[in-house]
Amino acid sequence: PGSGNLLVEGDNLLALKALLPYYAGQVKCIYIDPPYNTGNEKWVYNDAVNSPEIRMWLGDVVGGEAEDLSRHDKWLCMMYPRLSLLKEFLKDDGVIFVSIDDNELHNLRSIMDEVFSARNWVCTLIWKRRQTPDSRNLNGVSADHEYLLCYSQSGQARFKGQQKDL
Repeated sequence: PGSGNLLVEGDNLLALKALLPYYAGQVKCIYIDPPYNTGNEKWVYNDAVNSPEIRMWLGDVVGGEAEDLSRHDKWLCMMYPRLSLLKEFLKDDGVIFVSIDDNELHNLRSIMDEVFSARNWVCTLIWKRRQTPDSRNLNGVSADHEYLLCYSQSGQARFKGQQKDL
């Protein structure tokens, strides 16, 4: 109490909706690490878009058609309203960073272009996540990196040392 900090526990979509009236247009930087949609359900959090909460949400919002959607379509249906709400939190000079791997990179780029506008894409950062090959990959090729997509709210964002608009 009195620290100015909040701890919100619950579904992130409901939490975002609850916080939006208080923080709309006030956030300078957002970082999210959404499920990578690998199908791994035995990790710290369920990384499949097959969780009971998402199935219920898809049934309520998308309707019966949700049963026929592919895993990528379900992932996009889950991401779209969350990204749309996050956009409303950003200041005019704010930015959002989103972590992702190869599973949904192309879909994330498409949905970010739609929500934030392709002209507000700043960059795609690549980070090396491991030094050793993945021994589970039998073809000898091992992805050792992930991505961080960065978009600005309106093109007014400036990074330290930058002299002109993005």
